[in-house]
Amino acid sequence: MSSTPPTPTPQPSAVAPDAAPQIPQESFSLRRWFQNLNPIVKGGFVVVLILLAIVWYIFTGRVTTDDAQVDCHITAVAPQVPGYVVDLKIDDNTPVKVGDLLVQIDPRTYQDEVDQAKANLDFAAAQANSAKIQIGLTRETTTHSTSGASAQKESDAADYLSSQAQLEQSATANLQVAEANVAAKQATNERAQADLARFTPLLGTDDVSKFQFDAVEATARVAKSDLAAAQQQLSAAQQAVVIARANAKSAQARVSRSESQFMETKAREQQVPIAEATYKSALAAVERAKALLQQAELNLAYTHITAPITGQVTQKSVDLGQYVSPGQLLFTIVPLDQVYVTANFKETQLDDVAPGQKVRIHVDTYRTEFEGVVDSIAGAAGSQALLPPQNATGNFIKVVQRIPVKILVKPNKNPRLVLRPGMNVEATIYTR
Repeated sequence: MSSTPPTPTPQPSAVAPDAAPQIPQESFSLRRWFQNLNPIVKGGFVVVLILLAIVWYIFTGRVTTDDAQVDCHITAVAPQVPGYVVDLKIDDNTPVKVGDLLVQIDPRTYQDEVDQAKANLDFAAAQANSAKIQIGLTRETTTHSTSGASAQKESDAADYLSSQAQLEQSATANLQVAEANVAAKQATNERAQADLARFTPLLGTDDVSKFQFDAVEATARVAKSDLAAAQQQLSAAQQAVVIARANAKSAQARVSRSESQFMETKAREQQVPIAEATYKSALAAVERAKALLQQAELNLAYTHITAPITGQVTQKSVDLGQYVSPGQLLFTIVPLDQVYVTANFKETQLDDVAPGQKVRIHVDTYRTEFEGVVDSIAGAAGSQALLPPQNATGNFIKVVQRIPVKILVKPNKNPRLVLRPGMNVEATIYTR
């Protein structure tokens, strides 16, 4: 019986580390298929690939939004002085140039104020000249006799010291003695009255004799009389204090009067500096009158309302004869030559957007396109408020925000193609 030889186990072939990897035979099938195609088909296939590449390049190098509109810095015109409109040179949609007279407010009241301010200025100038002359006159007529007033002041001061000493004596000596005497008589009277109150019921029961009761009663009457006399002395002492105090006040008043007279004589020596100060004050009044005249002239100029910029009048709300107040909106001026586009792009579109990039603007009103350039990108999304709400409830929903992009528009050669604020446009930014 013959045995079958064992099948040899295949050994893994050793591959050199530097040997290139072998490409499977199937990877060459696409190349062979393309090589076997008809040359015309090959050319069409290449053209399609090129067109797809061109389309991809074009449409991936731009971002577009239809959330865009024309904007500009509109100037609101309001009066600075109140009054009636006496001349109106504009109407709705009137084109104006900078410096043109648009509204005339009744100037008569303001002209009167200018005339009055001029008269006040002349009066202030005359007063200044008079004060200047008064300086020399005061310097020549001023006297320096203050010795009499000084002596009178010293005499009145001595009298005041004497009256103060008399007041101290009356208040400290006589009044205190009278008050002490009243206190002593008060104590004696209270004791005598208490003894009389005790002896009165005893007399009815014959516990004390009539002689003893009469002695106690007499003592009580004497104590009461002594108390009344002491109180009279106290009242006289208090009156003396009042008189002494009045004398002291009178002496003090005389001192104040003499000091006032002395200061008046000293003030006469200062009349020259006072006259000089009066002259300076008059000069200040002249400057104030000049300032008031300038303000009156400025208010008169405010009655002529002129165009601050060149543009077109809109939102006119003033009529001839109407009374207008400061700050009241009369009309607005739209500078049509300074418009720009505000385009609100999604935040996911702004990765490659930068200032200076070319923009193509399609206006819904016209059938042509405008050229522009990216000026700047807003610092915050349009929905961002000064105090954004804080969401702490956990129900947040992520919404793609839009960020405004300012686009400057290049002037169009056709004067009929005017961009007006508020027009809807479609903006396309070429990012490369």
